[in-house]
Amino acid sequence: MSDRGLTHLDPLGRARMVDVTPKEATHRRAMARCRVHMAAETTALVARGAVTKGDVLAVARVAGIQAAKRTPDLIPLCHQLMVGSVLINFTIDDTWIEIEAQVETIDKTGVEMEALTACSVAALTIYDMCKSADRSMSIGELALWEKTGGRSGVYRRKGDEDGG
Repeated sequence: MSDRGLTHLDPLGRARMVDVTPKEATHRRAMARCRVHMAAETTALVARGAVTKGDVLAVARVAGIQAAKRTPDLIPLCHQLMVGSVLINFTIDDTWIEIEAQVETIDKTGVEMEALTACSVAALTIYDMCKSADRSMSIGELALWEKTGGRSGVYRRKGDEDGG
C-alpha cells in the first residue's frame, strides 16, 4: 500500500474517484502478463492455426486492444484517458500461452489497469475460441510486470523472470 493510504476513499470512507486535475500529463507505460494453461493438443491447434473458430491469436490481440481502450467502462473508479498505444504479444509453450500487454499514454494517471484488462480479455478470448477443444483450460498469473512514469516512478516486478 502507498504511504498515502487508500486513495479511492474520501475522509468518511466512501468510494471516490481520485482527483487528477492538478497533475501534469506525463509519458506513462505499463506492461502486464498472464497465462492460459491448456492441454498440449490445444496449444498445438493454436500454433498450427487449426482452431475451427479461426485465428485465435489475431482475435485475442484485437480483443486485448479493445479492452485496454474500454477499461474505464469496466473498472468503476478508473479514469478515462487517451490510450496512445497498445501492444499485445503471445508466447506459446507446450501447455500454455502467455499474453503480454504493453500500454502507453501521455496523461495525468497511469495505464496499469489498461494493461491488466488487456491481458485478461485477451486470455478470456483465447479460452472462448478454444473451449470446444479443451474445457479444462485455466487462466492465471495475471500481474503487473512493469510501469514507468508518474510520481511513483519506475516499478519492475521482482521474481521469476520468465513470468511463471
